[in-house]
Amino acid sequence: MSDLRELYQETILDHSKRPKNFGKLEGATHHAEGYNPLCGDRVEVFVALDGERLADIRFLGQGCAISTASASLMTETLKGKTLTEALALFEKLHDVVTGQEHHPKAGASEPELGKLAVLEGVKQYPLRVKCATLAWHALKNAVTGKTEDVAVTE
Repeated sequence: MSDLRELYQETILDHSKRPKNFGKLEGATHHAEGYNPLCGDRVEVFVALDGERLADIRFLGQGCAISTASASLMTETLKGKTLTEALALFEKLHDVVTGQEHHPKAGASEPELGKLAVLEGVKQYPLRVKCATLAWHALKNAVTGKTEDVAVTE
């Protein structure tokens, strides 16, 4: 179990030090910001939709290792997914990191977390849940048209 925990920590550190898809996305069709007032994490999420598919996704921001790693993992995982798949993954991740039982919507298939599973340990640190979900809340605002609202995790 400690080997698995070390692997998860290494993955989080790698994504926080060398985030994937970091930078502004020129030609983004959707954009939203997020802010965590408890620790000062800030993120901007940029999405380029091709129909219902996330053709490209990038982020900018500054934050703790978990916030940056989560945003990086999110962009890596969601690129090429449909909006429905992306929002289902957000719901499952949110349930996992908050320690809630996940109940997919009726008729929906159960999404696989894949690499996102490294964030599961966050549930042991309730204050860090907000760090792990900040970019996801911003993404949800971006794709649901709530771009005037800053996604705030409190």
